[in-house]
Amino acid sequence: MTETKKHIAPLAVLRIAFGAVMLVSTIRFLWRGWVDAFYIKPQFHFTFYGFDWVKPLSAAGMYTLFALLVISAVFVTIGLFYRIAIITFFLCFTYVELIDKTTYLNHYYFISVMAFLMILVPAHRYFSIDVLRKPGIFITQVPGWTIDIFKLQLVLVYFFAGLSKLNYDWLVAAMPLRIWLPALNHLPLIGTLLTKLWVAYAFSWFGALFDLFIGFLLLNAKTRKPAYLLVIIFHLSTGWLFKIGMFPYIMILMTIIFFSEKTHLRIIGYLKNILPGNKIVSPVTSHPYTISIPRRKLIYALLIIHFTIQLALPFRYLWYPDKLYWTEEGYRFSWRVMLMEKGGTIFFYVKDPKTGSRSEVINSQYLTSLQEIMMSTQPDMILQYAHFLAKEYKKKGIKDPVVTADSYVTLNGSGSKMYIDNTVNLAKEQENFDHKKWILPFNKK
Repeated sequence: MTETKKHIAPLAVLRIAFGAVMLVSTIRFLWRGWVDAFYIKPQFHFTFYGFDWVKPLSAAGMYTLFALLVISAVFVTIGLFYRIAIITFFLCFTYVELIDKTTYLNHYYFISVMAFLMILVPAHRYFSIDVLRKPGIFITQVPGWTIDIFKLQLVLVYFFAGLSKLNYDWLVAAMPLRIWLPALNHLPLIGTLLTKLWVAYAFSWFGALFDLFIGFLLLNAKTRKPAYLLVIIFHLSTGWLFKIGMFPYIMILMTIIFFSEKTHLRIIGYLKNILPGNKIVSPVTSHPYTISIPRRKLIYALLIIHFTIQLALPFRYLWYPDKLYWTEEGYRFSWRVMLMEKGGTIFFYVKDPKTGSRSEVINSQYLTSLQEIMMSTQPDMILQYAHFLAKEYKKKGIKDPVVTADSYVTLNGSGSKMYIDNTVNLAKEQENFDHKKWILPFNKK
């Protein structure tokens, strides 16, 4: 983290791009009725380990929370009360993300990470309403690290996404693309082509190479423009083929940060020209960017901790035995994107140890269809649900219910296999960071 000075324009453009895409994303979430479907209707939520205390608010509370997200996204975009707005957005968004891991997506995690980093930089002190309100905060030069941290974060996201693709399933078996692509044979023009096996291999290898090297190509001024063109083509193509929501547009907009200050000044110049009345005019005098030594040390400490975690988390899967995609231990928060086709069915049984009577649970009484689908292949969610069932049946008068499950999972075309030990009383198993020994080993045969 060097104190080399750079023009602030890239931070201003990043602020506008981030705020605008978050505004569209949040409105889209509301429009599709997902607040009600994901957070209000479910009677049970799969919380993250250590965050059991995060609970959804009432219906009115959840819609108020999303209203805050909309307002804070607008304020971030225009740079109005920026510090309050970006902190509010970060807290509200991360709170929503932590309510239920059923809806976990890499790009939700990415948004929280980017919002956190944006709290640490003065992205509002150029081309913003805050500057119009307080001309004294206007600056043109910032320490280089305020821009470089976003480049580093994006390089890590891409690189780890590529590193995770260097495995047998992706490169040698072309899985899961050899399953997904033929299913798109209805698409005009390219549908027939997508049924070819060599196309699945070409997509797999290109995807791995793209993720591994695109960040470094964006860092290099000589390769930046063609690399960014690749970013646009790659993300628009994957978004069109696989319907992965806002993720492609988020990545396309965020990677603009790699361009020079001249490019960002041109973008700001264009925005000035299209604004009604061309109102936002920069003050004549630029003040030096100053930050107290204690605050600087705090920011540096936070960044060191943050990037240490970013470097460590993708490798934590090495602590666990068996196939990562099978156990999913150490899978989340590691920038692993679209790496597996996994499906399963699971049947839970509750036994009264006193009478010996055993009954099958109807999962739809407690879970939404999405929750049941996601839970059926993820061991930590299976365990959480088993504990929930134990509590529910205690309320029905069973003193110490025994909860077992018959589960069958298929991974990347492997065929349906028994997933967990159906003799284990899941109600007695505890969630922790240790390997879950009741997950049956993956057997290719």
